[in-house]
Amino acid sequence: MKISSVNVRKITKENSRLKGIASVLIDDAFAIHDIRIIEGDNGLFIAMPSRKTPSGDYKDVCHPINPEVRKNFEEAIFEEYNKEEE
Repeated sequence: MKISSVNVRKITKENSRLKGIASVLIDDAFAIHDIRIIEGDNGLFIAMPSRKTPSGDYKDVCHPINPEVRKNFEEAIFEEYNKEEE
């Protein structure tokens, strides 16, 4: 799996933990939109697209299966996020 491209749209709303929205293109063949970049207590993290269940919980629509793939997503998204800041 190769991340072909990452697009980040920054959110500049005051007092919001949401810092941006990312879209990732995988192998020039599969796109994932609406990955949220959130400021947590220990720094930035990503939250995959999710939907609300009838019980009121949220469930990811798609997500990495292992920590290595999650790390690849985080690195690519945060690199683009930081590039946009400059």
